[in-house]
Amino acid sequence: MSGSVEYRDRWIECTGDEIRVRGYYFPWGTKHIAYSSIRSVRRIDMDLLSGKWRIWGTGNPRYWASLDPRRPTKKVALILDLGRRVRPFLTPDDPDAVEAVIREHATLGPSEADGGPAPFL
Repeated sequence: MSGSVEYRDRWIECTGDEIRVRGYYFPWGTKHIAYSSIRSVRRIDMDLLSGKWRIWGTGNPRYWASLDPRRPTKKVALILDLGRRVRPFLTPDDPDAVEAVIREHATLGPSEADGGPAPFL
C-alpha cells in the first residue's frame, strides 16, 4: 500500500512513496518529494523574521515557503534538506505527524533536540 495516504491537510499530503506539496510552484503547481531524496528534516519555531508572516515565496534564496494562507496562525515549520540549493519550508497543520512520517520513510532516526537558529525568511 505504498500509495496510501498517511497524512493530508489542505496543502500537504504524505503517501507511502512521497510528499506532495500543493501550491509550491506558481501559480498552483504541486511539488513531489520522494522520501529517498530527503537528507534531513529540521523543525523550527517561527517568529516574525522566520517566515510566520510569509504566505508564499521567500526573502532568502536558500528557502522556499510553499503557499499557506494560514501560516501566520501556526507556530512550527519543517525545513527539508534535499541536497539542493533551495530547501522547502513547510507548515503542515500537524507538524508532529508529518515529521514522524518523514522520519519513518526517509529513515532519518529521531529528531535532534536543537535544530539551530531559524532562518530569515
